[in-house]
Amino acid sequence: MYHDKRMKDIEKRIDEYRMKVKDSGDLKAESGVFDAPTLKTLYTLASKGIIKAMGGVVSTGKEADVFHALGEDERELAIKIYRITTSDFQKMQDYLIGDPRFEGIRGTKKDVVFAWTKKEHRNLERAMEVGVRVPRPVTSERNILVMEFIGKDEVPAPRLKDVRPEDPKGIYSKVAEYMRLLYQKARLVHGDLSEYNILLYEGEPIIIDMGQAVMLDHPMSSEFLARDIRNIVKYFKKMGVDCSEERLNAYIMKKD
Repeated sequence: MYHDKRMKDIEKRIDEYRMKVKDSGDLKAESGVFDAPTLKTLYTLASKGIIKAMGGVVSTGKEADVFHALGEDERELAIKIYRITTSDFQKMQDYLIGDPRFEGIRGTKKDVVFAWTKKEHRNLERAMEVGVRVPRPVTSERNILVMEFIGKDEVPAPRLKDVRPEDPKGIYSKVAEYMRLLYQKARLVHGDLSEYNILLYEGEPIIIDMGQAVMLDHPMSSEFLARDIRNIVKYFKKMGVDCSEERLNAYIMKKD
């Protein structure tokens, strides 16, 4: 009976989401999010007790939508659902090719999206293990990633681009430390780091969107790191922080 209640709750929330999308006229946003296999996966996660209740949409993007949910002990969760039909297939392949963890994936859209979801899960685990503050991953199935919700009472933490930090110098130092930990300890480069995918919560930066992060032996890792450094320095210079690409690069490369 409780299982049925969970299913009905998920269906209700999905219907509400679809109505909002329909009212806004953004049919592209709905496309590929709630197909039959994805719904079945959500029901499986609910039957396992991982999802107790589904909340509203937190954010929408070109590749994925993120929803609020409640898990065990009323813990707030974020449910990231990647679109299979409209995701940027070529872009995902560019980040996956060269990653030894995913050498055997086939070239179909579905397989690439599933691998991408698993890749983000593993990258989050890898980052967390070395002390980088990221959303704690819970589980991943097919094109669905369940992780810690960064925020409170269904209100997500803002992105750096949407707020002005009270202590930009301190936030810059922490972000630089995280970039160094990713590089030196996790052997990862974020690959798309900017004020758009750093949340500010309780005065601390949290790195998100780790799906495209690559291992250091990826053929494009140096180029991706240079772009990350350029983005971070550009943003924090606008905030009045004394920083430069050369100094940030030297700090990231410095060994213990």
